[in-house]
Amino acid sequence: MRKGRRKQSAAFKAKVVLEAVRGDETVAELAARYEVHPGQIQAWKQALKEGAAGVFSNGRDRKAKREEALIARLYQEIGQLKVERDFLAERSGP
Repeated sequence: MRKGRRKQSAAFKAKVVLEAVRGDETVAELAARYEVHPGQIQAWKQALKEGAAGVFSNGRDRKAKREEALIARLYQEIGQLKVERDFLAERSGP
């Protein structure tokens, strides 16, 4: 009988992937012990490698992205308002 899909907590994932990175046991051994697929542990390791820099960023990168998104949204709104103004100026006549 097949087990249903399980959601693992972030703490569990961190524990498993840190053990995998440490290298005391193989990924296959860890997968058997924790009852997860070896490919899942590899995916968690990859996620750790890609996101590790974010641990030390203190939110600066996220703040910069939010500011860029805000600026883009404001420029879009300015453009929309200019189009509406020009349209209304044409409709009202000289």
